[in-house]
Amino acid sequence: MTAAKTETTSKRLGNWRLRWVFGIVLVLAAIVIFFTNQVLTQRFTETTRNRAEVRLALYAASMLSELQRNSIVPQLLARDPELIRALDNSDYSLSTARLLSFVDEIGAASLMLLDKEGRAVAATDRNRLGENHRSAPYFVNATRSNDTIFTAAPTEGSPGYSFVYARKIENGQESLGVITVAVDMGKLERNWAGVADAVFVMDTEGQILISTEPSWRGLMEEEALARRSAPSAIQRAIRATQDWVALPVDAYLRGEAVLRRETRVPFQGWRMVTYTAYSSVRDRVNAVLAIEITGFAILLAGLFWLSSRQTASRMFFYQRESAELRELNERLQQEIAEREKAEKNLEVAEQTLEQSSKLAALGEMSAAVSHELNQPLAAMKTYLAGARLLLTRKRPDEALSSFQRIDDLIDRMGSITRQLKSYARKGTEAFEPVDTRDAVSSALSMMEPQLKLRKVEITRTLSSGAAMIHGDRLRLEQVIINLLRNALDATKTVDSPKVDVLVAVGDTVTLTVRDNGPGIDDLDALFEPFYTTKEPGDGVGLGLAISSGIVNDLGGRLTARNGADGGAVFEVRLPPLQAERAAAE
Repeated sequence: MTAAKTETTSKRLGNWRLRWVFGIVLVLAAIVIFFTNQVLTQRFTETTRNRAEVRLALYAASMLSELQRNSIVPQLLARDPELIRALDNSDYSLSTARLLSFVDEIGAASLMLLDKEGRAVAATDRNRLGENHRSAPYFVNATRSNDTIFTAAPTEGSPGYSFVYARKIENGQESLGVITVAVDMGKLERNWAGVADAVFVMDTEGQILISTEPSWRGLMEEEALARRSAPSAIQRAIRATQDWVALPVDAYLRGEAVLRRETRVPFQGWRMVTYTAYSSVRDRVNAVLAIEITGFAILLAGLFWLSSRQTASRMFFYQRESAELRELNERLQQEIAEREKAEKNLEVAEQTLEQSSKLAALGEMSAAVSHELNQPLAAMKTYLAGARLLLTRKRPDEALSSFQRIDDLIDRMGSITRQLKSYARKGTEAFEPVDTRDAVSSALSMMEPQLKLRKVEITRTLSSGAAMIHGDRLRLEQVIINLLRNALDATKTVDSPKVDVLVAVGDTVTLTVRDNGPGIDDLDALFEPFYTTKEPGDGVGLGLAISSGIVNDLGGRLTARNGADGGAVFEVRLPPLQAERAAAE
């Protein structure tokens, strides 16, 4: 009797102990899942924010680069002697052909020459010949100013805007007309439309000038978001956030959470805004939570199994002890098999999660590569169109020049894929610390096919320490490539062509490019626009003028002289990084 009571008491204590274990496991599972959800949601959301900031910086940099690249063109063309002569003599028979010879090399959307009455007398778009622009803002403002004027005006018949640089052309003190350069901002919109962000640019009054959604142009931000439009990037972003909860959002559109980012573009007081969905955050968090829930479920299943096993063992212990031992052995084997299966399933789940992470990283890299390669591809398309036109006009030599530029762009695209990681770290400013030695190495790498084809001996002497400046690496590489191309052209008639590239660091960072060619005849006119010693079709004399302008923008100076032993010597002197910072302070 006493033994039966003791056994009953022991069973009750065992049941209560088991219930406490179940309760503790459930509470622990709830706490772990809750904090895991909070921590991972915050981490993945912060990652999405950082990537949105990087993309916004890239969008702003690409737009500013396109605007700055076209800003110097009107100043150069306003000094073109043939255009001045055409306006002075009212003979425009060759003016349109002259503009067409510039448009491919410059990369502008279109060029147009206006006489002093505002009539289009030459244009790369022949349909615009004869139009009267006397009342156009860019014509009026350009005739009243001695500087290059930028104008953003609504386009007639469409919701878009036209972006035009204009400058007055003078002969002495007499105003002859105006040269206009239209910036093709549409290609930027097309590039931005290929990503998941909704991007638009506003002027100082908050009016949308450029947008991936065409119906937003010309509206204020609130009006644009209130207007119902065709499926767009922002609507895709909204649909992707329909089932989210507890996310630290920045904005709500139509009741849904999205990320809004805004930055100031250092041009005309413009601002750029992007809307981005927190894509894949919930899925990535849920994948980790599913693994945790699976683990706790296996633990609870084990506890239930132990409870049922103890009950079964008590029922059959006295009756069939030997049979129970055999059955217990079978159950143990089954348990081992089930646990091995569960471990395999867990391993497969971990591998699947790892693969998903790799695919996500691959997708991001593919999107970045696609964004960076869009501009070279667009330029290649333009060069191909120009080459086709030149071949049709039986000008094969100039067509070969276009093919050479396409070859350079292909090399450049290879360089972009190698340098993508460093470009993705660019901030909102166009300038950054740049090692001049790296820029030289990159430029020589891009010029390697031409160097091998010509079999030119290249001597590269670089400083032992870092040659750091504060500037734009891509524009610095453009200057180096221009100097190398000039050196290659200068040594075409030399039996043993040789080019020396030197980088030295002192009070200034000095880059020197020396060749053993015939030298320079007219040093005074060397950097003048349209001055060239090349054969017709090989160039129009803008390379050194543009390079000099770039070096001036970087705070330096580009000079040229004839070497003591013959040949030409070009020197680029730039302020070192620490000296420029001290001057700024």
